[in-house]
Amino acid sequence: MLLFLSVPQPRPPGARTRAGAARAARWRRRQWLRLQQLQRLRGLLRSLRGRPGTGSHRRGRMALCGQAAGAASLPSELIVHIFSFLPAPDRLRASASCSHWRECLFYPALWPQLRICLRVSPTEQPRLEFLMRKCGWFVRELRVEFAAENYLSGGGGPGDGGGADTGTGGEEVEAPQLSNRWLEVLRTYLELVLCVLVSIRNNRNLQKFSLFGDISVLQQQGNLSNTYLSKVDPDGKKIKQIQQLFEEILSNSRQLKWLSCGFMLEIVTPTSLSSLSNSVANTMEHLSLLDNNIPGNSTLITAVELERFVNLRSLALDFCDFTAEMARVLTDSNHVPLQRLSLLVHNVSVMHKSLDNMPNDEHWKALSRKSTSLRVYIMAFDIKSEDMFKILKPSIPLERIHFDSYITCVSGAIVDLISRQYDKFLTHFILMNDVIDTSGFPDLSDNRNEDPLVLLAWRCTKLSLLAIHGYTVWAHNLIAIARLRGSDLKVLEVTEESIDFDQGELADQDVDPVHNLIEQVSLGLGQPWHAVMDIESLSVFTEPNRHFYREMQSFSEDI
Repeated sequence: MLLFLSVPQPRPPGARTRAGAARAARWRRRQWLRLQQLQRLRGLLRSLRGRPGTGSHRRGRMALCGQAAGAASLPSELIVHIFSFLPAPDRLRASASCSHWRECLFYPALWPQLRICLRVSPTEQPRLEFLMRKCGWFVRELRVEFAAENYLSGGGGPGDGGGADTGTGGEEVEAPQLSNRWLEVLRTYLELVLCVLVSIRNNRNLQKFSLFGDISVLQQQGNLSNTYLSKVDPDGKKIKQIQQLFEEILSNSRQLKWLSCGFMLEIVTPTSLSSLSNSVANTMEHLSLLDNNIPGNSTLITAVELERFVNLRSLALDFCDFTAEMARVLTDSNHVPLQRLSLLVHNVSVMHKSLDNMPNDEHWKALSRKSTSLRVYIMAFDIKSEDMFKILKPSIPLERIHFDSYITCVSGAIVDLISRQYDKFLTHFILMNDVIDTSGFPDLSDNRNEDPLVLLAWRCTKLSLLAIHGYTVWAHNLIAIARLRGSDLKVLEVTEESIDFDQGELADQDVDPVHNLIEQVSLGLGQPWHAVMDIESLSVFTEPNRHFYREMQSFSEDI
């Protein structure tokens, strides 16, 4: 008699129903793949133990280094899993082990985001081409920053007055050499931008795309960048090709949620956003378009175009482009509440565009009612006090403000106005001045009973960052600021050359005024403090555009 024994087998999920047949098939497929992987790992472990029967610990150790247990024998899945725990630099070093590891290095799951900071130098082009060729077609988040090579090293550009001194005959020859150098910089810049855009033109998985071109040193004396561009690209073919590629990327995108382009020479045009499909525009969450090279009254985005971006949560624009009509569009019921708004106020834009169309106080009240969590970040480049009085409406929920001056200094009245109107919101206050004045730095407390900076620290209870250069800060006022805000003031950056002492403090022979200042400010803040000795170490001073752009990015991401 034959006896058949039935051993129960694990039933795949959903197998009892007809609708679960497909899921059961997929479950069996996964079980089979797991079994295959397990068998491969068992074989690997068997080879790591060495030859059976030898019993030699030394031979077992040698087997670890043998060909059977080499790096090439590890499964690709295991290598990728190991790489996932490593930071990007360590992955690159590990990929040098063998060709098999190098093939696993650019597995798409390992590079969901790519952040690149490039010097505008010919030596960067081969490396950029290799990296973008490997990752450009699948990367989901791409952030690229360009910076001129001599700007990173602290050298002067053709627009900042550094380089040639026409007063001495021996240095006159430096001017054409400097011009040739910056022509080469712009030529390389165009090639690098083309390399990036060509590599991602067909990437439909792109979700966050951010470009920043820090060659603003060419823009400090008028529209000098266009003069150099006309020499590098006389017929405009490369610029037109770049603009077409940018529009092609927008038209091919299907998942784009974040689009940011700052200070890139003539890449974005007033018609670029029309390339976005309605479905992508309707789901866009962040939009940043900053460019000082747009001629005349042209704008990169209009109120009509903004109506398509109904899901926008953060926005960054030139202040002159942010009109009252745009504010009305953002308060419509079909738009989600805007939470972050970054505005760049530049003297070039104010000269060519009118402030008559900017939102009034009622528009700001409506925006604040629409979104109680709305916060505003303003950066002002060389703006006159009378224009700032027009811009700073009382109902703006201003959280951060950054003044950067090369020609026009900020007045004490403006600082006093900010401390009175935005005491409930203000957390960041930056005051930078690079005006060359032989009479010394301007004193904001002139003809005033109280120093405006001390009043700012007293009124703005949420103040966490205060940075000052190029304005006189009296030592006793600095001590008062530290005591008023205490440990809540996380960052207090004041350059050593901006600090001044009263005659009484200097006359006291028993106390070292500098040592006393450091001690008292440190006690007030509850942490060690020193004045900034080297102004070149402050990126907010040496690279204001880059600082604003990075702060804007983090400001918008912090929702």
